[in-house]
Formats: sequence, structure tokens, C-alpha cells
Amino acid sequence: MSKKKQLQNQSFDFEIVEKWLERYFLDPLTSYYDETQFQIDLYETEKEWIVEAILSEFEASEIKVYIEGNKLMISASKYPPSPNQHKRIRSINFPFLVVNQSVYATFTNGILEVVISKIDGCIGKNRFITLP
Repeated sequence: MSKKKQLQNQSFDFEIVEKWLERYFLDPLTSYYDETQFQIDLYETEKEWIVEAILSEFEASEIKVYIEGNKLMISASKYPPSPNQHKRIRSINFPFLVVNQSVYATFTNGILEVVISKIDGCIGKNRFITLP
């Protein structure tokens, strides 16, 4: 079986994913970071995971999306930087290798949307996701 076929046929252990989602949403740090950094919402469809981040005070050029292993990292910082503003960072550790999945991001009306495909695979390298 080709590497591309293997990636497309990758299955997710739904029991592990359900436990991970429960821990994520019940973790008190999730709410704390929503208040102190920026709010993140996580959605699941049949074909993809969708991470939405509310970053209304930032421009697309001030936002970075990076995937490394099983981690999605979103950072935002104003440019030019000022002494009273700090860099805002959130990360999500998924129960699967995000780098093995096709990932794209959009930023519209202050909302960053990162889409992680459950179906389409990728070669598996740590990388920045470019915003259009």
C-alpha cells in the first residue's frame, strides 16, 4: 500500500478521542487561557477537526499557526510591539499526529479557523500554516 493510501486510510481511535475531548473541556486551564490569552473553540465534523480562535484585536500578519508532532500552536503579537502588550499563545495537544494530516487556516472578521482533515494526509513534517 502506498504512503498516500496509508495516510488517507488513517483511522482515529474514537474512544481515545472522546476521553481527550472530555479532559480538554473539563480542564480548568482551558477556561483560564480563554480569559487571559484568547478564546478557542474546538469542533468535530465527519471529515475534519476545526479549531476557531477569536483574535479580533489582531491582523492576519500578526498571527502564526505552527504544527509540530501532535501539537497545534497559535501565537499572536502586535506589530510593532509595545511594552504593555505581550505575545498571546495557545496550544492544543491532539491525541494523534497533526503533522500527518492536511491542515489549512483562514482568518476572517477576527476569527482564525484552522481545519485539520481526518481524511487527507500529509507527509508529516513540522510546519507553519500560511494564512491567506
